Amino acid sequence: MTDARRVDVLVVGAGPAGLTAAARLAAAGAGRVEVLEREAMPGGVPRHCAHGGFGTWTRPLTGPAYARLLDEAARRSGAVLRTRVSVLDWAAGDNVLLTVGPGGPEAVAARAVVLATGARERPRAARLVPGTRPAGVYTTGELQRAVHLFGQHIGTRAVVVGAQDVSYAAARTVRAAGAEVVTLVTEDPRAGTGRARAQTARLAHRIPLLTGTTVTELLGHGRLSGVRVRHRDGRTAVLPCDTVVFTGDFVPDHELARRGALDLDPGTRGPAVGTALHTSRPGVFAAGDLLHAVEPAATAAREGARAAGAVLGFLAGAPWPGPGIPVTVEAPLRWIAPNRVTAGARSAPHVLRTDAPLPRPVLHVHQDGRLLHRARLGPGTARPHRTLTLGTRWHERVDPGGGPVRVSAG
Repeated sequence: MTDARRVDVLVVGAGPAGLTAAARLAAAGAGRVEVLEREAMPGGVPRHCAHGGFGTWTRPLTGPAYARLLDEAARRSGAVLRTRVSVLDWAAGDNVLLTVGPGGPEAVAARAVVLATGARERPRAARLVPGTRPAGVYTTGELQRAVHLFGQHIGTRAVVVGAQDVSYAAARTVRAAGAEVVTLVTEDPRAGTGRARAQTARLAHRIPLLTGTTVTELLGHGRLSGVRVRHRDGRTAVLPCDTVVFTGDFVPDHELARRGALDLDPGTRGPAVGTALHTSRPGVFAAGDLLHAVEPAATAAREGARAAGAVLGFLAGAPWPGPGIPVTVEAPLRWIAPNRVTAGARSAPHVLRTDAPLPRPVLHVHQDGRLLHRARLGPGTARPHRTLTLGTRWHERVDPGGGPVRVSAG
């Protein structure tokens, strides 16, 4: 488009991945680096995570402090941050994005684009929980924004659906708002053991935990009055409450990637990327939770830095790599990222997730029946919703003319 405003690098999303990429690129002299963020403030999810655990061991930070640190670093490096700007679609031809913001619609053309649009929790409707549509139904992100950003009253008695780290963060937010957590409800029959039990004990008072239990219906008109649950043995019960929080079940926010005809990985449901985070569309890179919903903020920031390095190489004239060799997983492993092996790219570890507990797991990497690598992951049990890491020494043994690489757990 001849009337498009031109920049050197356009970063979509101002979370940890996008802000880190922008800071690295601007500091390295990549030209005009612009970040577009649809929210009113940059920082992504950490903005409304009031708990600690962000930053480094030597500089632990709360989520809002970490978000401010990333924001300041990007601005100080010379990147331009524009908030309240939504990216709607791609124009025909080169990498031109159609946006709308306070100044109206605009087309922005970029030599390179970094997609860092993050992930979202699936709401009640996407989880197919029937019932009425009363007030008092939240996802974790909606709850944290209501309490920590806007100081809203959320109710007095809450049921939290899920028993992951994010579920306990939601329970702490409920208590910070002055409400009681009635119970945590999870379909996982093993959630009451190990780290989950330790998480519960660290709360000010023990919270009842219903394992092997499913929320089957929301009750109430105008305001939630309770949730109906079903236990594994078929028994049902009603839990009186005026608030319910659906936690976990994250999916990549991949709408823009899909509209740009980028190849998506069937496991992660985010863009398929090579080891240097190139996508299938020349000039477009991806990083952060868009690739794997959902990992810690530090993982997203590291990927933003890695994407920045790849962008600098591309701007300097490095050729766009081919599609590479797909990397897939076998059940009970759920997904792996990056999910392509491309020649000549600086390698970083792969991250994986499992759908079932794996006692003393050993990962096997095969291509066309040939064992490339075997790695024991440690003495403990790998659990769902926990990150597994696979090194990259086996990349040099991949046959570039061979079939897909398969990763299995034994």
